[in-house]
Amino acid sequence: MRARRPFIAVALVAALALGGCAKHALDSASVPQADDMSLGSPDAKINVIEYASASCPHCARWNAEVFPVFRAKYLDTGKVRYTLKEYLTEPQAIAAAGFMLARCAGKDRYFPVLDAVFRSQDEMVQTGDVRSVLARIAKAPGGLTDAQLDACMRDAAAEKALAARADRHLHADKVTATPTFIVNGQRVEGEMTIPELDAAIAKASK
Repeated sequence: MRARRPFIAVALVAALALGGCAKHALDSASVPQADDMSLGSPDAKINVIEYASASCPHCARWNAEVFPVFRAKYLDTGKVRYTLKEYLTEPQAIAAAGFMLARCAGKDRYFPVLDAVFRSQDEMVQTGDVRSVLARIAKAPGGLTDAQLDACMRDAAAEKALAARADRHLHADKVTATPTFIVNGQRVEGEMTIPELDAAIAKASK
């Protein structure tokens, strides 16, 4: 990442430190919020919520190995509504930049872009060249130009909104690790396998 970019992590850390005084709905951990990103039928009786960080290797592994099966089995069939709640783990600059890029890509491309960020996570950490990796992801068909990417990374309002979401998930929802899942109100910390998801969804369906 270029030298001009570290303001993202610094600003977010400051916002999180100040955000503890904010008031949030006590049930925000159990239901999707208006600023969360979701997939699947809004009418599904089962809600699966995942707290994930774009820089979390456990989240990246779950995204690559479990999510495709989960999506085909439950989301594409209309049985489950899945919501991702954004969380920030170290390196926070990568997590923040990844989420901001996914948001800038638009609602329809949010999850494909985030998937690309997850799959490029090791490369960003190992090379430290976050800007080049994000630029490559952004330039996918229908994506962003270099100028649009620069504007995205410099969007103070988007940065502030991300900090507010991360603050809510840390302080109001009391989430301390990623990934954390909530299946119709039942919280599970750590990567859930398909059998574990099957069991949790079956229990929630009763």
